[in-house]
Amino acid sequence: MSEPDHLVGDNLKKGIILKALSGFYYVEDLESKEMIQCRSRGLFRKQKITPLVGDEVEFLVESDGNGYVMEIGPRKNELVRPPIANVDLALVVFSVKEPDFSPKLLDRFLAVIEMNRIEPVIVLTKMDLLSEEEKQSIEPTINYYREIGYEVIETSSKRQFGLESISDLIKDRIVVICGQSGVGKSSLLNSIDHTLDIQVNEISKALGRGKHTTRHVELHKLSEGLIADTPGFSSLDLDQLEPIDLSQCFIEFYERSEQCKFRGCLHENEPRCAVKSAVEAGEIIPTRYENYLQFLTEIKTRKPKY
Repeated sequence: MSEPDHLVGDNLKKGIILKALSGFYYVEDLESKEMIQCRSRGLFRKQKITPLVGDEVEFLVESDGNGYVMEIGPRKNELVRPPIANVDLALVVFSVKEPDFSPKLLDRFLAVIEMNRIEPVIVLTKMDLLSEEEKQSIEPTINYYREIGYEVIETSSKRQFGLESISDLIKDRIVVICGQSGVGKSSLLNSIDHTLDIQVNEISKALGRGKHTTRHVELHKLSEGLIADTPGFSSLDLDQLEPIDLSQCFIEFYERSEQCKFRGCLHENEPRCAVKSAVEAGEIIPTRYENYLQFLTEIKTRKPKY
């Protein structure tokens, strides 16, 4: 279809992009709740603007029923991976077994989510797979995240517990569900709402990781909210973070930073650092601080982009 060379103000409708696929944007009309297949204006390409899932938009419907995204509303945030805008909440999903729980990867996710000013909730899956001894071993770490202010929900899709708490969180919000492959994200969503039928692949026992089953970003209606199921991945870039930003993304570090001797303290080698003192006093767990130092080194030594 050819792009309209005119704007008819009375015909503009308001909607939200629920899916992006192969150059098309599927927009839900906020008034009629009808889904309209749209393309974006050529002007956006010239301005290097890409419509994102989650965008509030104004669109024009042509006589053939197809549409054009004409205006994109202001974004309160946007993620690069997955490419999605206006996220209210991030469900950070980690399994406690198969694959094993990884505090380092969790801290990486939390840092990026905190940078984007999105509220994170930690969701632990496959709790039914833990022996009593294994549960006691992981409990202090789980409790630490609760103590520093994160909500942690323990779940089992197989035994159907913890799901109601997630449903309550999703209501009236745009939510992204993220985490490494094979942790049970799709199983979790399908357990909350069986009509979703999101594709699920069993974790590859030979490789010890899951396969990428999700091919595009899409917002699904779930528990009176919208949730995006996104491709699993085992790493997360810290490209958008500067050293001083990282210290603000570790919430218990940020709370103590005012007590440091130096303003802009990176909690590395500086004297009279409140964060290092808290680590020595056992108030901050060593693994969390070690992960922070590794991320800091990664940011400091990355090659500049040209």
